[in-house]
Amino acid sequence: MTRDPQKILILGTGGNCRDILDIILDINAAAGRALWEPAGFLDDDQAQWGRQVCGLPVRGALSAAARQSGCLLVNGIGSPFNHRDKPAILAKTGAGPERFATLVHPTATLSRWASLGAGCVLFPQVAVHSGARLGDQVIVLTGGVINHDCLVGDYSCLASGVRLSGGVEVGSCCYLGSASAVRGNLKIGPGSLVGLGSAVVSDVPPDSVVAGNPARPLRSNAAPGRQGPRQPF
Repeated sequence: MTRDPQKILILGTGGNCRDILDIILDINAAAGRALWEPAGFLDDDQAQWGRQVCGLPVRGALSAAARQSGCLLVNGIGSPFNHRDKPAILAKTGAGPERFATLVHPTATLSRWASLGAGCVLFPQVAVHSGARLGDQVIVLTGGVINHDCLVGDYSCLASGVRLSGGVEVGSCCYLGSASAVRGNLKIGPGSLVGLGSAVVSDVPPDSVVAGNPARPLRSNAAPGRQGPRQPF
């Protein structure tokens, strides 16, 4: 018996969020039927409310998730500027882990001996190998490779083309920039930011910003009360 499609709301309206809509539709197309029914977007930017994004309505703020109990959620919010704030951002929904969908694009490769937490999203052409474990709310953008026995902490984002060699540990709330690479068995401390194209060849302390080839520390990422957006590196 064919079940009805599960309704799903996307958190945020930025580029990653629109890409997640593509992932949902690609999953449906690969299955030959509608497994998911995209119900729209939620965004705290009031200027977005009532607008249409990719043909779907923006239904209000993240807190509106509480009024959409029949919908699962998937998060697309996250950038080099707010990666450390993701737990607080998602807390606005009032939703527990059971309300977050885990999505794997049909072209992604996931080892039968790997595991994904609640709310993970694997973009096209991602590869996650044996023994790898991804925590809750981890996003891996297009072309990312997570080799054997890697651990990726909750709320972290691996941007397009990131390469983790075997046994790497990435802490929670990290952001690894596009095309960065990490040598095997290293640790990236929680809250850290790795600049795009960087080659990480030594451990990265918590709350650090590193960049370059080889990657070198630029500053602390934990400065309290900083005002406005900063260049991430």
